[in-house]
Amino acid sequence: MARTVARELVQLISGLQASGGTVTRDGFVRVVLTGGTAGIEVCRQLAELDSAARSTAESFPMADAIDWSRVYIFFGDERFVPEGHPDRNDEQARQALLDHVAIPPENIMRYPAQPEGQQADGPALDAAAREYETLINRHAPDGFDIHLLGMGPEGHINSLFPNTDELLHASGSVVAVRRCPKPPAERVSLTISAVNRSRRVWLLVAGAAKREAAGHVLDGDNGAQWPAALATGTLDTVLWVDRDADPTAE
Repeated sequence: MARTVARELVQLISGLQASGGTVTRDGFVRVVLTGGTAGIEVCRQLAELDSAARSTAESFPMADAIDWSRVYIFFGDERFVPEGHPDRNDEQARQALLDHVAIPPENIMRYPAQPEGQQADGPALDAAAREYETLINRHAPDGFDIHLLGMGPEGHINSLFPNTDELLHASGSVVAVRRCPKPPAERVSLTISAVNRSRRVWLLVAGAAKREAAGHVLDGDNGAQWPAALATGTLDTVLWVDRDADPTAE
């Protein structure tokens, strides 16, 4: 699944760059990455495809390839831990993809990290949410071209969990999350309204433990109970599943 998604991403991003049909008409493709096993594996596959495209560029100059200098990278959520912590999505994406492609550092929009000596659930968490919202308003004023989403077995996306205020009542584009059911308890996340300002939303779902949730998403069931069912792109919404997670499989 990850390999297929990565190939489709290369075609989509390079096609948007060639046509200029980006959500903000500046030729920059705005991509929101997701963490988790499937999301990071997609990052690894993108790095491999990019390496292959560069190594064969002279022989096959027309092969699809991403111009990383015209990509803005965002993250759907982040664990509010110190910079460089192995649990941070940006750190995992750096190791899997971003260190291996020619993307300018200023094109990578990271969430602020937990400052040294400050409590994770204190005012710094709210400040981090405000700062990332300002960054989005500056660099993605019209939304995103594509938002990749992982999904938990209970249907959570980003750090938006079932029947929580952060899912159902958050305003704006970014919300501070406290008392998260999964550790660490403090996170920063895009809101569902920010997700739904994406032209394309792709959900990446792998494993038998997520099959039930994938079925509820496919059927468009109660979004308060199954948050992924609320995620829709303005042009395109795709539920990518592997064999074990496929709710239509016999």
